[in-house]
Amino acid sequence: MKYVILIGDGMADYPIPERGNRTALQIAHTRNLDFIAINGLCGLARTIPPGMTAGSDIAILSILGYDPAKYHTGRGPLEAMAARIPLRDRDFAFRCNLITENEGKLEDFTGGHITTEEAKGLIDELNKEFGGNCVKQGCECELTFYAGIGYRNILVIRYRHNSLSEEKESSFWTDGEIGSAPPHDIVGRRIENYLPTEAILRELMLSSKDVLDRHGINTRRRTCNKNKANMVWLWSGGKKPVMPPFTRLYGVQCQGSVISDVDLVKGIGRCVGLDAIDVPGATGYFDTDYKAMAEYALRSLEQKDFVLVHVEAPDEAGHLRDIDLKVRTIEDFDELVVGTMLEGLEAKFADGDANADANANANANANANGGYRILVLPDHYTPVSVGTHTKEPVPFAIYDSNSDSYARTQIEEKKAAGSDFSFGFDEQSARKSELGVLDARTQELMRLFLNKLGTQINADDKDQHG
Repeated sequence: MKYVILIGDGMADYPIPERGNRTALQIAHTRNLDFIAINGLCGLARTIPPGMTAGSDIAILSILGYDPAKYHTGRGPLEAMAARIPLRDRDFAFRCNLITENEGKLEDFTGGHITTEEAKGLIDELNKEFGGNCVKQGCECELTFYAGIGYRNILVIRYRHNSLSEEKESSFWTDGEIGSAPPHDIVGRRIENYLPTEAILRELMLSSKDVLDRHGINTRRRTCNKNKANMVWLWSGGKKPVMPPFTRLYGVQCQGSVISDVDLVKGIGRCVGLDAIDVPGATGYFDTDYKAMAEYALRSLEQKDFVLVHVEAPDEAGHLRDIDLKVRTIEDFDELVVGTMLEGLEAKFADGDANADANANANANANANGGYRILVLPDHYTPVSVGTHTKEPVPFAIYDSNSDSYARTQIEEKKAAGSDFSFGFDEQSARKSELGVLDARTQELMRLFLNKLGTQINADDKDQHG
């Protein structure tokens, strides 16, 4: 049996009055998502636990069944894991966005979507200015900036043994998340109101502007009427998380992979023992190579039995509050990722061909039934009306190739007419499920996906997963 999870980041949305009170999922032509929903099992899953910030880190940990209250230590260490940055016990890794500051306000959390090459030049300059050994507030530490992709970079603060004073930087002793507010949530607001409480972080952030603002890269960007990436924003920092392997958590023998166009999700995969596969052209933006991500996923399934594919683009469109762009990214996800996966899974694995799996003997239990199961869902809402993440339960659909199914219907034509959108893969249809709302962090969703699909599924099954 092959297991596939496909996540369209931030696809879920609110009804849009000027579009007939339809959501982006209902407006979009999604014949493949609809096929999975109509021929499979649908419902709602709570991926953001009460009291926690809505974001992909929290949501994807929950989807995989790792309680964020126990395992989440910040986005920084997860992205450091993705970049294979070594983290020790007294290391703290932070997200280091290159942002645009203008007259005391955060104008652009992407630094004008600075290129990776430009960002590397700025990160090199920060290491020259601030990197290496230093003493901050009486604590001996080492600062290292690591270049990532575009505006997304990493800072690691490594404290010397016994030098981190609880009195001087008490928040560094927490096992939770430290640093500033998420930059994408405070665009247009005054920076001074959102600086972190940790003195070392405040000093670095404010001092970075003097270094970056005058850099030649930003001088050239200004002459081209592009936003300058003239300040760093340090947020979501913490220590390296320790998590049980995915295989041990669920008592399955299958090995797996994760494919994403953002480092955060790759880092989660590595933390739980999944291989993180790099895909050329996977940019994390609207020009990402959707189809290549699906093709690499299919290739990984020739050797492994589980793959998670995460695509960032719909979330980016939601942040821009652009409904047409969000609909387009959902349609691209449906056609190029979901469609490619369905076609490839049917061709390679629907009959349970043992020759397609190089580890068939070792994984006999996992593959006893052959075929494949596929789970599709957003990780969270990113409504275009608010431009940021929200916490509502998200729709999901699970399809099992071994269950009774029928040919694809005329859903696409009916949705195109715009008169009937009360079925298919969308928020409204998922609310009709008799399963109610599954609590993803307690493994209800993942255990349903891995162990409970089939003709015996009913509304009482979820009560067995507490």
